[in-house]
Amino acid sequence: MRRSLIITTTVLALAAATAAHADDLKVALIYGKTGPLEAYAKQTETGLQMGFEYATKGTMTLDGRKIVIVTKDDQGKPDLAKAALAEAYQDDKADIAIGTTSSAAALAILPVAEENKKILIVEPAVADQITGEKWNRYIFRTARNSSQDAISNAVAIGKQGVTVATLAQDYAFGRDGVAAFKEALAKTGATLAAEEYAPTSTTDFTAVGQRLFDALKDKPGRKVIWVIWAGAGNPLAKLQDMDPKRYGIDLSTGGNILPALAAYKSLPGMEGATYYYYDIPKNPVNDWLVAEHQKRFNAPPDFFTAGGFAAAMSVVAAVTKAKSTDTEKLITAMEGMEFDTPKGKMVFRKEDHQALQSMYHFKVKVDPNVAWAVLEPVRELKIEDMDVPIKNKR
Repeated sequence: MRRSLIITTTVLALAAATAAHADDLKVALIYGKTGPLEAYAKQTETGLQMGFEYATKGTMTLDGRKIVIVTKDDQGKPDLAKAALAEAYQDDKADIAIGTTSSAAALAILPVAEENKKILIVEPAVADQITGEKWNRYIFRTARNSSQDAISNAVAIGKQGVTVATLAQDYAFGRDGVAAFKEALAKTGATLAAEEYAPTSTTDFTAVGQRLFDALKDKPGRKVIWVIWAGAGNPLAKLQDMDPKRYGIDLSTGGNILPALAAYKSLPGMEGATYYYYDIPKNPVNDWLVAEHQKRFNAPPDFFTAGGFAAAMSVVAAVTKAKSTDTEKLITAMEGMEFDTPKGKMVFRKEDHQALQSMYHFKVKVDPNVAWAVLEPVRELKIEDMDVPIKNKR
């Protein structure tokens, strides 16, 4: 009898442990932890962890369930990303997934969310197609999209009498970005003179730079080369070395991670628009993130740290509002949902689930005591200041 009681007690304890484990709220993070965008991926992971900490007041529990982050490295490769997300939903029983870093990989995993009827929050990939033609109802995005990047940059540098040429990477991120930029630039009265695309692996920009110079050098008024580039290569510095000023040509680009902003120090006065720079947003969430990140890592939070943080806050807001992790209840709760982030308020637009959000027009200032270029705010471009087109066919 005693042996039977011990066995029964053991079985009950194991069952209780299994039940508790099953009750974990599992969030899968698919990201390019290794590969060309690993710096972005690591920031996303840090931001996600800190965002959950902040939103749950340090408990890492939500609705009585422990939040467990399951990470999967897709190396920035579409086929690996698809397999990783399928595994997260099917084997790890993830309630919600977040990812991924590369736009090409993100586009590949959209159908996996639909097949599994599970929510995928896209962060930080920005290609317009994600909430455009390739979108499905299970996709939400906290990351900004190419149109938000483009519209904010067009507003920052475009006006009547300005002529612009673009340089972008030859894949979804770059081509979507330029397409959106062209559309936005036309509304400012500026003229687009040329588009150049280069492989992501390009390190020698001499030929492409000369073609851009030739397209602009004889134009009247202000002339600008706008660059949209992610990862290595540093085309801005290479173009600057070619002395565009001899033709009266200015360089411009959007914001970037702090290590990349070091290259902007050679471009004092350059203007553009950015998704995030730690010293610009003034709100309690960002105050906490900046102070806590500085304390933990002896450095300010970066571009994609804020993105990961926003994704975490959207999950907490959604599950709290839905009082469930049931997919249909989450979709109902998330459509039109407002939530706080380090950038202030974001809103998931009902029509395409894109998070509408502020962007920031900046001007580069050089401070010898700071390792990167300081992005001084010119003005906040609020949600209502940007007419972000709906590009899906819902």
